[in-house]
Amino acid sequence: MKCGAKSSTMRTSVVRGLSFSAALALTLNPALVPVIAADYRPVAPVAADGQMNARFLSLGIGKSIVIDLPRDIKDVLVADPKIANAVVRSAQRAYIIGASVGQTNIVFFDSAGQQIAAYDIAVKRDLNGARAALKQILPNSDIQIDGLGDGVVLTGSAVNPLEAQQANDLAARLAGGADKVVNSIVVRGRDQVMLKVTVAEVARSIIKQLGIDLSANLNYGTSVVSFTNANPFTALGKNLVDGNNLTTKFGATPSVQATLRAMESAGVIRTLAEPNLTAISGESATFIAGGEFPVPAGYACDPTTHVCTTQISFKKFGISLNFTPVVLSEGKISLRVMTEVSELSNENAITLSQAVTSSSVNSLTVPSIKTRRAETSLEIPSGGAMAMAGLIQEQTKQAVSGLPGLTQLPVLGALFRSRDFVNNATELVVIVTPYIVRAVAQKDLSRPDDGFAAPADPQADLLGNINRLYGVPGRTEPGRNYRGTYGFITD
Repeated sequence: MKCGAKSSTMRTSVVRGLSFSAALALTLNPALVPVIAADYRPVAPVAADGQMNARFLSLGIGKSIVIDLPRDIKDVLVADPKIANAVVRSAQRAYIIGASVGQTNIVFFDSAGQQIAAYDIAVKRDLNGARAALKQILPNSDIQIDGLGDGVVLTGSAVNPLEAQQANDLAARLAGGADKVVNSIVVRGRDQVMLKVTVAEVARSIIKQLGIDLSANLNYGTSVVSFTNANPFTALGKNLVDGNNLTTKFGATPSVQATLRAMESAGVIRTLAEPNLTAISGESATFIAGGEFPVPAGYACDPTTHVCTTQISFKKFGISLNFTPVVLSEGKISLRVMTEVSELSNENAITLSQAVTSSSVNSLTVPSIKTRRAETSLEIPSGGAMAMAGLIQEQTKQAVSGLPGLTQLPVLGALFRSRDFVNNATELVVIVTPYIVRAVAQKDLSRPDDGFAAPADPQADLLGNINRLYGVPGRTEPGRNYRGTYGFITD
């Protein structure tokens, strides 16, 4: 047993000595190392797989490399010929050809059965064309593309989100679907876009109402005949001339009473809203300035006490802005914009009544909402303005009411009819202006309340001032230079 142990130890030492001698000989004699005449990509030695270090080779599908070996080739082992294959054209030269995506290894042996060289082969998609296309299409970006199994990986940096998306689309077309693309591109510059929206509206209305109401009492002996002619105004849907009447009575018996109702009204409404909002390119931003008003949503009754309570829900109104900007190129912006201006109105309001007791009734008036809304997508340069939406509307209503037959008389017919005339005209425009903006110092900005101070008691009580006054009378304040227009003007 001891002799066997010594023999085993001696064999181990001999093997280790031979391995060290072989490594030393390969180091001192470069001619014994396998030579790759033409390679697809640079190779590097990896961990040992057997008696010799296996070298890693990356191939594209349909690509080949030429390998020169130090000794004559007797046998070749290909683990998976469907992925890569080896063709021996001479005693010391072989060709390795990539067939399909995958990984395999190839080992070369000499006539004594000794391993000459071993290669770990990774066959990937041929990405040289994709690399050249990325350099040509996106010269300002530094994007790399590499294979990963049957997919691809995108790394590096892009100038803006649009170029990153273009690289992703190109890789998806190459790989056969977006699910085979791993996008790790970092966008270098995240541009910030400020959107200024101007909603301007002017509404004009003209209302004219003119009518005559007649009433008469005629006596014929013991008979009394009463005549009444009241003509309503129907074009507007309501009467505006209550209290603006002229009444005349003729005669004692019989008597005729005439009431002249006349009204002329002209009004104008100006609405201006300018919401401003800033967002990062590719991200959405929302702005709302307004409120909520209660609206009855139904009744809930307790089955035990039979007491019903009104359920209330809230509806929003005011100025809202929602937009998503994407900076396409230098100074060019793609926008998805939704803006809305709404206000309470009594035009279509409804009144709800509920009996509390037999003698009292509670009433609730629910107003309506007048809304101007626009939603669209557009492209516009930075600093440029575009009319996103516009409306010119004119509505005319005219109605004549009276007693049939008598209203057609040439002159006297005016005594038996009323005329109602309504003309409404509306002009609305929505203008959007995007800007590519950068952060500024606080000192370069101005707030609406800059310079405001509450007045002292003597100024408020004796002079009636609502804010404190500065400066000496007759002295001119020095001019100030501002970069841009800031704050608000209050009349």
